[in-house]
This record gives sequence, structure tokens and C-alpha cells, in this order.
Amino acid sequence: MELILASTSPYRRDLLNRLQVPFSTFAPDLDESPLPGETAVETATRLAEAKARVAGAHFPDALIIGSDQVATLDGEQLGKPHTHENATLQLRRMRGRKVVFNTALCLYNSKTGRVQNRLIPFTVSFRELSDAQIEHYLLKEQPYNCAGSAKSEGLGIALISRMEGDDPNALIGLPLIALIDMLNNESFPVI
Repeated sequence: MELILASTSPYRRDLLNRLQVPFSTFAPDLDESPLPGETAVETATRLAEAKARVAGAHFPDALIIGSDQVATLDGEQLGKPHTHENATLQLRRMRGRKVVFNTALCLYNSKTGRVQNRLIPFTVSFRELSDAQIEHYLLKEQPYNCAGSAKSEGLGIALISRMEGDDPNALIGLPLIALIDMLNNESFPVI
């Protein structure tokens, strides 16, 4: 079966490339706004599956990977900042605090209709950062398309004092350990 990554994220694409399996990408066009009253876990899980199902309509005989990440600080969802100003505000709020990055993963078999969903949380403790450090980081990294304004795979690691979770790839946006389990369940072994 064909493997499809329902994402345009270069970070997810790079992570999936690590598995050395052939795949194609598809850009699902979805409104990623949380629904009223929806928790971060519910938002991430809903969007991961929705991305996979949208791709499934275009690829009727494929295994489709959908993933979404929602960061939370004190239960409040932190989305992608999109602008320098928003990223500055996010990082100021996060300094010296813990943020949970909830990464949802969906593997959808568009031929059989089978859906596998997992949620992999990852907790990040941020350093006490000065405004100058935040500004320096943002000018160098420009993480405006990353939930919580932090890219741990780059200079963003300097913002972090501690990370806790089962799969560090989940923090980047695609939990590979869970994905391998899901692919094995579909008789699509990586090795």
C-alpha cells in the first residue's frame, strides 16, 4: 500500500524520512481552530484524524498519516504564533514554566476504513529567559509556524531546561515510536 503523510510540515516530512520508507505528502486544507469548549487533547486528536480522512478521499487505497500538535500552558491552548509579536508574548509567558505539547497521531487505512489514534504528550520545562534572549532566539530561528514558538530541533533547545516524554520525536511533531507500532498493525513493517 502507498503511504501518505497528510501534512506539509517540513519537520514531519524530515522525521518520516528517518524511517527510510517511500511516502508521498498531501496538503489537507482544514480550519485548525479549536472548537468551543474543546480541550487540547480533543483538538489535536480531532485534527490528526480529520487530516488523514481528507487525504483518504484522494487516496482510496493507502495508509495515511495524520498528526497534529497542541501546546498547553496551565490548560490554555497555545497555537502557532504566526507573527514575531505573538511569539514574543508566548515565550514570555512560558519562561520558567512547564508546557505540555500534546501530539496526536492517526493512521487511517483508506481501503479498509480502519483508524488508529494515539496521543503522545511531551512536557517541556523552559528556562528563565530574559527579553533579550527571547528576542535573540526569535530573530535567529523565526519559529512562527511552531506550536508554542519553540523548535527543539534547532536553537530552541537553548530555551529548554528539561524534557519529559516517551518519544522525543513527538515534540517535533510526529511520534515515530507509536507510528511504527501502528504501521506494524497494518502489516507495513519498517524493518
